[in-house]
Amino acid sequence: MIKKFCYILLLMVFILCGCAKKEVVVNDQLSLIKEKDVLIVGVKVDTPPFGFVDKNNKNTGFDVELAKIIAEKILGDSKKLIFVPVNTSNRIMKLTSAEVDMVIATMSITPQRQIILDFSIPYHTAGQAIMVKSDSDVTSLLELENKKVIIVFGSTVEKELRSNVPNIKIVGYKSYPDAFAALKQGKADAMIADDTILMGFAINDPSVKILPKRYSKEPYAVAFRKDPMSQSLIDEVNAILMESLNNGKIKQLKDRYGIN
Repeated sequence: MIKKFCYILLLMVFILCGCAKKEVVVNDQLSLIKEKDVLIVGVKVDTPPFGFVDKNNKNTGFDVELAKIIAEKILGDSKKLIFVPVNTSNRIMKLTSAEVDMVIATMSITPQRQIILDFSIPYHTAGQAIMVKSDSDVTSLLELENKKVIIVFGSTVEKELRSNVPNIKIVGYKSYPDAFAALKQGKADAMIADDTILMGFAINDPSVKILPKRYSKEPYAVAFRKDPMSQSLIDEVNAILMESLNNGKIKQLKDRYGIN
């Protein structure tokens, strides 16, 4: 009787261990996304032509379309997406707090960001440029010494400005539309941001101009949480980006949104 009881007890332990083992096989982030059957992506809503809201109140732009390509490849349907609005200031927090699976929001790769985030291969390279009012006499960065310059908080611009033009007076805003409106209202002498972002505002507005020189190279990439569980997702997205670069889909998107 005792021997039979021990046998049953041992059998139960094996069964419970087997069940526990099954529960633990929650693999990685890519598997979790496939399991929930939806991809949650942080995108901008204030940064044409990369991420903005159209007249029908729908997310659109280059980064939004790129997210659709990724969702199509991973989940078989470009509509299996939830877009979460992010801005330059909060996009890292939204990612690290797991509110989103990834961020596709004009995020450039920098050594500082690589400490806390992982990135895909670059899908676009922008450059920091200067925007001024059309009647401005400013022609270069050095001419902004002791003058007011607008930036957006959370961008890579501020550090570069302070090291290259120590006496520059920086005025920060939370969003690009607010920053652009401030420039037009004459609250500063210039605005500095990535050229492709500035072009989105300047393309139909003759009251401003973008100076020709570029002061940096900003490789845009998809951002992920820095976690071993992210690696399979990063590998999958890299394969999708490489395919889209090679088959011309990314070029088609750039042409569609007027991105050089």
